[in-house]
Amino acid sequence: MKIYNTLTRRKEEMIPIKEGEYKIYACGPTVYNFIHIGNSRPICVFDVLRRYLEYRGNKVTYVQNFTDIDDKIIKRANEEGTDYLTVSEKYIKEYKIDAKGLNVREATVHPRATENIDEIISIVQTLVDKGYAYRAENGDVYFRAKKFDEYGKLSHQPLDDLQAGARISVGEVKEDPMDFAVWKAAKPGEPYWESPWSQGRPGWHIECSAMARRYLGETIDLHCGGQDLIFPHHENEIAQSECCNGAPFAHYWMHNGYINVDNEKMSKSKGNFFTTRDVAEKYGYETIRYMMLSNHYRSPINYTVDLLDQCTSALKRLYTCRDNIRFLLTSTSGELKESEQPVTEKFAAHRERFIAEMDDDLNTANAISVIFDLVRDINTALANEPSQALAKECENIFTELTGVLGLVYNDTLDTGAKSDSGVDAELIEKLIADRTAARKSKDWATADKIRDQLKEMHVVLEDTPQGVKWRVE
Repeated sequence: MKIYNTLTRRKEEMIPIKEGEYKIYACGPTVYNFIHIGNSRPICVFDVLRRYLEYRGNKVTYVQNFTDIDDKIIKRANEEGTDYLTVSEKYIKEYKIDAKGLNVREATVHPRATENIDEIISIVQTLVDKGYAYRAENGDVYFRAKKFDEYGKLSHQPLDDLQAGARISVGEVKEDPMDFAVWKAAKPGEPYWESPWSQGRPGWHIECSAMARRYLGETIDLHCGGQDLIFPHHENEIAQSECCNGAPFAHYWMHNGYINVDNEKMSKSKGNFFTTRDVAEKYGYETIRYMMLSNHYRSPINYTVDLLDQCTSALKRLYTCRDNIRFLLTSTSGELKESEQPVTEKFAAHRERFIAEMDDDLNTANAISVIFDLVRDINTALANEPSQALAKECENIFTELTGVLGLVYNDTLDTGAKSDSGVDAELIEKLIADRTAARKSKDWATADKIRDQLKEMHVVLEDTPQGVKWRVE
């Protein structure tokens, strides 16, 4: 598999340190609010990467952290008249609801910053001992960015450019504007932990260095996250990790593109900021997941209502195919016919094309196109009185490929407020049976009346040689 490595700015074959095993660290959310749709993109994209690597027979240790102590969390706690633990616990639970809705699998480990204070202090102490970090007079500890000769190698920015944008905020006592905090002395009323330098808490960047080392080791295969994290967060992780450990931090780096809203950058101040929960209530979680995968992960996505409608329509086609397969599995019989053999050969070709697209820098957009080509061939095959064995072959390949992308994971398509939830399936089946009986007895008036009743319930009927199929629109 080849991926675009942000570190080298080129596509490279992703070769793990240990054959058949990948150690991956994905930056998780800072838990002070509901996640927004921009947060959902890396969550979905790198969930697919993990699924695909496992599909190809690899073992994946996937670590995604929760930043559960931070200025924003403390601010939210003060606003709500509570403490940081209450805020972080609340929004970790809310994150898990959204992640489950998006069909994102739980990480191998979901470490929290506050569970790793000893590891963080150990790294900071090593950096101080080696001269890469220093205690300021106010109790903060800063990393000397310029002491790391390769600083800027991930963001590919010259040190002069980075220095031009560096500032010293009020209350900071740095040796140099480029330096960044690895330990922050607590202000009055803030939560803190004891350390050799002050009562305080970790800086944001050091948290991930500590959690990556503890759960994956000094050198990992892949680090991933949103494009906005390249600088300063990931740049600083590299500097402090490599100076502390004396070893490369990560061999490969993957970053997903931004999400714009109606061609503008998403921003609370512009009023175009949407939480994942809000969008899911209107369109369903699966529509969001599909949207995230319908573009190449490095390309920007322009979020619009039209795009969400297109994604819903595409998912309906997938669900219709899945439901057709299920129907025929229960209404047909027989072994695979000789005439059906070429169809299964087509399925094998679709699988190979799917793998080729995913191997080419996780191209989920093209992989989805392959799935729709597969759907076309399945629909054609199932329209010709197929054997049950062929229907089973259709189910296997359809479930295999959509499963790699984590799509078609609900019993019925969840479309938020327009959801099919609450449909009385037993009533529908009874009405269909009554209609079938009326048609057999040539009571056309009753049959038509029942069909009209079903139509009012938004139930669409399709008469087939194998029986009546139905769906809700």
